[in-house]
Amino acid sequence: MDYPKRIGVVGAGAIGSLFGGLLGEGGLEVTLIDVWKEHIDAIRKHGLRMTGHGGDRVIKVKATTDPKEAGKMDVVIIQTKARHTADGARSALPLLGEHTVAVSFQNGVGKEETIGGIVGMTRMLGGTTAQGANILEPGLVRNAGDLPTKIGELDGRLSERAQKIAEAFSKAGLQTVVSENIKLDIWKKLMANVAINPLSALCNFTVGELFDISEVKEVIFTAIDEAAKVANAEGIKLDPNEAKDVLTQIMGKGGTRTNRSGMLIDVLGKKKTEIDVINGAIVRLGKKHGIPTPVNQTLVAAVKGLERNFS
Repeated sequence: MDYPKRIGVVGAGAIGSLFGGLLGEGGLEVTLIDVWKEHIDAIRKHGLRMTGHGGDRVIKVKATTDPKEAGKMDVVIIQTKARHTADGARSALPLLGEHTVAVSFQNGVGKEETIGGIVGMTRMLGGTTAQGANILEPGLVRNAGDLPTKIGELDGRLSERAQKIAEAFSKAGLQTVVSENIKLDIWKKLMANVAINPLSALCNFTVGELFDISEVKEVIFTAIDEAAKVANAEGIKLDPNEAKDVLTQIMGKGGTRTNRSGMLIDVLGKKKTEIDVINGAIVRLGKKHGIPTPVNQTLVAAVKGLERNFS
């Protein structure tokens, strides 16, 4: 049997459903696992419906609310909202065999340590993606583009397991490469989230619309400059221009400029956002290193103010 073959996705939100759908469509044995019963029931009854990039289609994948029904997996993708990461990792324990690998493509930094503290750090790969997606209704996911996904060993080794997983994912239709410095790539993605997520949520803008107003664009780049200083203090050698390259990729051909950010979707749905693990992480680490982060601090305060209306 090819390795990996059996893929469990814990957290079948937008990216979890997108990844599970693409991998299932490409021939891997995928099980989507989520506590959102209405979504799981729709997938079980009608299949996972996908629209947007790649066209409209229905993909047959397994789906359940109970991880114990799924069996042992070769790879477990933890893709819950950041505030539910530890719960997601604990719910993944029944999926783990002797050689099961865990990986997360969640936003923010520190997720690998949280998950690894529960499932074991030796299982962990780091992951990041420039892909974008939205859940339009239970059982229906919109694919916003076709951008690369990266995985890698947290110590920078080019391991056989990472290479085999990347090859299998790419063959199945999820473009995946092995990174020699996944921690740096995770921070680059964080830079894009720092820039895009809070301002899209505050302005009710798509990703592309953020760059149409010079004043908004200036705030975006200032937030990135602050975050890059914090990254370097954390030992991540990051040029702000590298972070801006991620934005260019997102805005370019095949990118997700017409997509709504996850934070905007949360705000429109009157749900708590991931601001604490994105801009909030920059503010916390800035205080740790004595680095001022006034723009990021203001963005956190503004989004927290919005969230106050949801309680």
